[in-house]
Amino acid sequence: MPVSADSSRRTGTNSLDAPPWVAMYHSVGDCSDDPYRVTVSPDRLDRQLGWLRRRRLRGVRMTELLAARARGQGQDLVGLTFDDGYTDFVDTALPILRRHGFGATLFVLPGRLGGDNAWDPLGPRKPLLTKQGIRLAAASEGIEVGSHGLTHVDLTKADDALLHAEVAGSRAALSEVIGAPVDGFCYPYGTIDRRVVDAVREAGYGYGCAIDPGPLTGPYALPRVHIGENDTPVRLFLKHKLHRLRRRPAEGV
Repeated sequence: MPVSADSSRRTGTNSLDAPPWVAMYHSVGDCSDDPYRVTVSPDRLDRQLGWLRRRRLRGVRMTELLAARARGQGQDLVGLTFDDGYTDFVDTALPILRRHGFGATLFVLPGRLGGDNAWDPLGPRKPLLTKQGIRLAAASEGIEVGSHGLTHVDLTKADDALLHAEVAGSRAALSEVIGAPVDGFCYPYGTIDRRVVDAVREAGYGYGCAIDPGPLTGPYALPRVHIGENDTPVRLFLKHKLHRLRRRPAEGV
């Protein structure tokens, strides 16, 4: 069921002081040529999810995390997000998530269905999910599909027409693909400003995921922690602790 960040703010039901811990993944596969550090190997992902389980933390989709926090709960929940919609999410990441009993949110680009990561000038071409692949992900238990825009552009540099297409247009296009409303948006490159955040809220999304949103932190600019191949249990422990120290609470979440 979609989570309305505005309704959470109005009811004042959020009592947790710490910001939600949201992990940001991208691709799961071969890390040998990975100039942007966006890939984790299947074995590393399996170990990272195992670390969460040993600490009695459970990885979930964003709507489940935010709904729990709206009830004043969810201290044991971690939002797992996968950006870009690579085919390896269905082929590789999804079976690992199922093995651990975890859910996740997959942010896809409905303007690049069946294409590749053409926005990355370096590194290998990685195939993106087709309509069928996105529908398969959306139909999987515990998996939420959200928008990453239409084509992966820096929205802070977009004119009004492009911004509307990338935000509102992608929501309409993705809703048609999966046959259901789309509640979540993820900002390409993590770049935001007030104009972009307002566009996401006005388009009808329930929340937005950023990276380090600073003073814009809130339901439509949620901070996330990058997780990569080098993140061992020690590094995960430090990232988990530092996340709570360096980011102010996301009011209304």
